[in-house]
Amino acid sequence: MDDTLKVSLGDGAQISVPSGQSVTLQDIIWNSAGPEGPVARFRFVAPAIARAAGSVTADQVAQDLLHLCENVVLGTLAQQGALPSNVIVSIADRAVTFGETQPDATQYFESYRIDGGQCILELF
Repeated sequence: MDDTLKVSLGDGAQISVPSGQSVTLQDIIWNSAGPEGPVARFRFVAPAIARAAGSVTADQVAQDLLHLCENVVLGTLAQQGALPSNVIVSIADRAVTFGETQPDATQYFESYRIDGGQCILELF
């Protein structure tokens, strides 16, 4: 992968996750900088995680993020043919522009290292 930042938009399709909430892919940001080199960021939208009216717990979100890494991220990376040093999987209750702050948005992030076809949770 080169140093050029690329964005692939999601197609709006619903993605099944263990919590049963409605999840869609907002976008994938390729080659954003991370401490270990290039990072692919997979950003999802899930209204059910909203603080005020949400019905999904933080523990359920953690399971959903791992599921998204194993079932969406790994397949997408395999199609690209090149693996970044790690991936960031995030989920927000609304679409958030990358790099902008939205204090009212509920967002969760996890970092994963891809190893042997598995998503290995990395601590920030």
